[in-house]
Amino acid sequence: MMSVTSESAGSGAYWFVGASYGGTDDQTSRFLAEGIWQNKFQEKNVDLVKSIKAGDRIAIKSTYTRKHGLPFDNRGHVVSVMAIKATGTVTHNSGDGQNLKVDWLPLDSQREWYFYTYRNTVWRVLPGDWMADALIAFTFDNEPQDIDRFRNEPYWRERFGDKTEGEQRFLWTGFYEAVADKLLQYKLNRQPLVEGIHSIASRVDGLTYLQDHFDDGTTGALGDICPFTAMGIFNRGITDANRKAIAAELATFLGVEEPVPQSFEGIPVLNNQKSWFFGFHKHRGDDDIDALWEVFAKTIEFAGSDDDETRSSFAAAYNDAVHRFQVGWNLTMGLYWIRPWNFPTLEGQSRRYITKKLGITIGLSGPKNRCSADDYLSVMDTLETRFKEENYPVHSFPELSLAAWLYKDAVPKLPIEPIDGGEDDETVKDPSPIVSYSVDSILADGCFLDRTKLKEMLERLRTKRNLILQGPPGTGKTWLAKRLAFALMGERNDGRVRVLQFHPNLSYEDFIRGWRPSGDGKLALVDGPFMEMIQAASKEPSARHVVVIEEINRGNPAQIFGEMLTLLEVDKRTPDEALELCYPRNQDERIFIPDNLYVIGTMNIADRSIALVDLALRRRFAFIDLEPTLGDPWHDWVHRKWGIASAVLWDIERRINDLNNEISLDTSLGPQFRVGHSYVTPPLGTVISDPREWFVQVAKTEIGPLLAEYWFDDLDKARKATEKLIEGL
Repeated sequence: MMSVTSESAGSGAYWFVGASYGGTDDQTSRFLAEGIWQNKFQEKNVDLVKSIKAGDRIAIKSTYTRKHGLPFDNRGHVVSVMAIKATGTVTHNSGDGQNLKVDWLPLDSQREWYFYTYRNTVWRVLPGDWMADALIAFTFDNEPQDIDRFRNEPYWRERFGDKTEGEQRFLWTGFYEAVADKLLQYKLNRQPLVEGIHSIASRVDGLTYLQDHFDDGTTGALGDICPFTAMGIFNRGITDANRKAIAAELATFLGVEEPVPQSFEGIPVLNNQKSWFFGFHKHRGDDDIDALWEVFAKTIEFAGSDDDETRSSFAAAYNDAVHRFQVGWNLTMGLYWIRPWNFPTLEGQSRRYITKKLGITIGLSGPKNRCSADDYLSVMDTLETRFKEENYPVHSFPELSLAAWLYKDAVPKLPIEPIDGGEDDETVKDPSPIVSYSVDSILADGCFLDRTKLKEMLERLRTKRNLILQGPPGTGKTWLAKRLAFALMGERNDGRVRVLQFHPNLSYEDFIRGWRPSGDGKLALVDGPFMEMIQAASKEPSARHVVVIEEINRGNPAQIFGEMLTLLEVDKRTPDEALELCYPRNQDERIFIPDNLYVIGTMNIADRSIALVDLALRRRFAFIDLEPTLGDPWHDWVHRKWGIASAVLWDIERRINDLNNEISLDTSLGPQFRVGHSYVTPPLGTVISDPREWFVQVAKTEIGPLLAEYWFDDLDKARKATEKLIEGL
């Protein structure tokens, strides 16, 4: 056995490395016999390998996918698998980014790990996250994998989780993948496919567009086709009934056994004016269609494997295809069709959702200001990482596409980009339905107030138009404000809600309108967010719009609102009461706040750094008090979501109530300084292995500093209150 050199005691990281040099060239036996590991790349992973320290634990992995013979019901979906073939300890790093010496411990047989895998050759895993900890324990301590926990995590839940058949979404994905698999058989012999599609066109309406245009000005039946265009025959802007009929005909021709989808919600479709992924014969290159077949094949191969080679092959094929005439953004939609769980669609609506809602930048270094392969893969990798977060808005590419379909954006849409020949490059989605939202929805989201109280709040908001939620810290004011907005609108629609925060430096010019420097060195009159919402509400009078202002008393409301403070009143919301702004656009401009624009503010009444609210503001808003809300609703929610035992929760509630009683009776504080329930309600996604220790840490690092701020002139009292809070735990 080799001993670890004294150069390092390890970095604290665990390393999972590949041993395949491509195809069947597996170096595992040689590495084990020679006590080494070698980086097969001359330039790639070099910095990672250099960072490996003597003393670090290391494992040889092999990643692949499997559809059959799994120890759980995968419902026909492909599962990512990582085999652990050997483990060891690094004894020396040569520092060249290529060579390690390792004290290997061969395994009697390789062990398979599911779901949480990594396709690149070198994977650095740091402990501290429950998934990473589970993988480390499985690999190096021979612990079993809790497969049920993994398959019910957000990223895998839709495909593999404990859902009844009626609860499962995205059942259409199996049909699309099966169609793609069958189409791949025609890559080298496309004539039968073309003939089959023309035969379908003769029997079903909606396929008259399959006519080519030639150099001599004549037209005729399309003589060649790419796989994406073949799938596009039932993915166009036509009726669902027609889509089902065409899909059924194509499935019969291809021999697909998966059932035809009964609905196509959230699936992007081709614009009827541009339903081919390639140009007419007179425009296209000799190998344009071949290039599309190649990226189609490489996409399926890439989705079915976890290695660097297939990723590189996919990238090369993508870059070759994306610059071809008339491909554009449609290519990403085609990739999504054929492997919806593996690849994102970046048609216009999804790009809007990804950039505006999720805040992810989409690189545009490819042709015609579109994605290169590196840009596309970067977005894909970022999303896949985020999908694993419990409270992320979406957890898979199908869910993302559906959310984008439902997303309503108040800001103007991305422009449609012209392509060669002046045709439209924009794909389309059917009009999105309304996602209803009500008081019941607020309760289901985790509100601890009773239904009657919530209905009273909504009624005050409807009649007064302006509402302020005030209360001690941690009472969920901001959380509730946005959900009241959705309930007021009757739908979950981010496009008609604007969330802002007041602060001491905010001005009228920031909030309403003011002069700003422009690109030409001059000043331009720019509307602030409140004016933008006035304009949005004016253009859509039948829909309610809401401005949510967090910590409304942290700024100077009278100064920030200016003349708008008068216009906020219910009886002033009419053109007859319109006023001229401080910075009018012209001498005739008069502004009023439309009746369908509502304002919800939040106010922390325990903040002693804030001056009293202007009486003029108080007269224009209805004020609702929020209090710490523990009791049965809080107990049931926390118990159900985090599995914390009832005895522990009742103990926590008792301790918080005792503290709040002490605060309420303190003449220097009072009830408005009580500690809210949010402090002892874990954020979604939090893993709590020891509930009592979790509460101790909350008390020490969150509630304790708050008490020190309250009793800033008697820190010993704050210390004793904190100690009492956790005494005996």
